[in-house]
Amino acid sequence: MKIAVDAMGGDYAPEEIVKGALVGAREHDVELILVGQPQAIEAELAEAETRGIVFSLVEAPQVIGMEEHPAQAVRRKKGASIVVATRLVGEGAADAVVTMGHTGAAMIAALWVLGPIEGIRRATIGTPYLGIQEQTFILDGGANVDCKPDHLLQFALMGSLYAERMMGIKNPTVALLSNGAEEGKGGRAIIETFPLLAKSGLNFIGNMEGMDIPLGRANVVVTDGLVGNVVVKLTEGLTSRLLTVVEEELASILPSQALDSALRPTLAEIRKRYHYSRIGGMPLLGVNGVVVIGHGRSKAPAVVSAMGQAKRAVKGNLVEAIRTDLASLGAKAVAPTR
Repeated sequence: MKIAVDAMGGDYAPEEIVKGALVGAREHDVELILVGQPQAIEAELAEAETRGIVFSLVEAPQVIGMEEHPAQAVRRKKGASIVVATRLVGEGAADAVVTMGHTGAAMIAALWVLGPIEGIRRATIGTPYLGIQEQTFILDGGANVDCKPDHLLQFALMGSLYAERMMGIKNPTVALLSNGAEEGKGGRAIIETFPLLAKSGLNFIGNMEGMDIPLGRANVVVTDGLVGNVVVKLTEGLTSRLLTVVEEELASILPSQALDSALRPTLAEIRKRYHYSRIGGMPLLGVNGVVVIGHGRSKAPAVVSAMGQAKRAVKGNLVEAIRTDLASLGAKAVAPTR
């Protein structure tokens, strides 16, 4: 399997990206294609251990910065690393692309180069709920801020397929995130999506509130990208802060020897379990190819995990599963846009 990695994408590119990509190629037993500015990548390779790794370098002279407007940047920079890497998937030269760069640019590049799966109106990206509820998948995670009912319906379908194919959950439960569990709560999009999900054939259990997410009340939690992104990032920050508070409180009452010998190592392991780098990145669902997008602040361990996600998505035939199931749901999955 060949995985193209956008070596120039992310806050710590190319150093951490190249480092993680090499480890990921070895760990996941895949062929690596590093895409970006050759001089910068080669400088990192000169310092790295590459024995036993099958890799190549594809030149991409341009980089899309985090502050750039995604559509304008992709249109203007045809030689950007994320565009070139995505093109490799479209041409069949790579099986998947991994990027820690601009999420919007990665999504636009995927839609323009690979195209959406027929019938899909909005591609989406989701995430398992960190290590807190590994059987819970939230989407959209930030790719789509303004969503219509038919978009949310399709997110539910793709999320359900992801939970089944990638997380091994049979007949996953699906819920709408709202400000109340009762039908009729929420904004207009939520209220209008409720009856669509109720007759979709998915295992829809109704609305759920934010407090229900860490309790694992549903396997698939559907919301727009603004709310989904806030939920995930709030949880990341809150988990980190709470662990720090616990450590500080224990340090004030326990002997330092006991803290250093047992509790600090345990807390360090808990931090790793709940850290986003364990997930690394998630597939963009709804496009004709595997595109895995990670945090812009990712370092090498997250790149390794993201490459694992890419490999599992290819092996699990996730794209074809979405295409097939969308067709089988027919009109139920493609409600009229308002």
